[in-house]
Amino acid sequence: MSDLTLTPKLVVHSADRAIDFYASVLGARTVDRYAMGDTVVFAQLALPGGGGLQLKDVVETDPAPPEGGGGVVLDLVVPDPDAVMTLALEHGAQAVFPVADQPYGSRQGRFRDPFGHQWIVGTPIAMTGEEVQAALDAWTRHT
Repeated sequence: MSDLTLTPKLVVHSADRAIDFYASVLGARTVDRYAMGDTVVFAQLALPGGGGLQLKDVVETDPAPPEGGGGVVLDLVVPDPDAVMTLALEHGAQAVFPVADQPYGSRQGRFRDPFGHQWIVGTPIAMTGEEVQAALDAWTRHT
């Protein structure tokens, strides 16, 4: 399956507002947008570092996340998570966890966007897998 790719498709209330949010906060660029009347049925967004995401408005068969968010958390690696968090909050997101230095070598935080999706924003983890596990084990012993 070497040709397998994954692109998250986010179901939202008000896809056009979501497109504006992701453009303002993540620097996303709209590649395609198709609608039936006022309902966006497909929008493809490209992210500045590569990859992308898709959006669509809520319909009966595609609900938005419940209040508080759903079971998926999107993990975004960025050079400056503090700046992304600030932009997200300025554009209506809510902080779930503030950006802070983590024991496993990343600076990370989490926000819930205005459409119910949760995002982790953080720097790359600079530790080996063994170092990450040791740091988490030590953190567990002290909490």
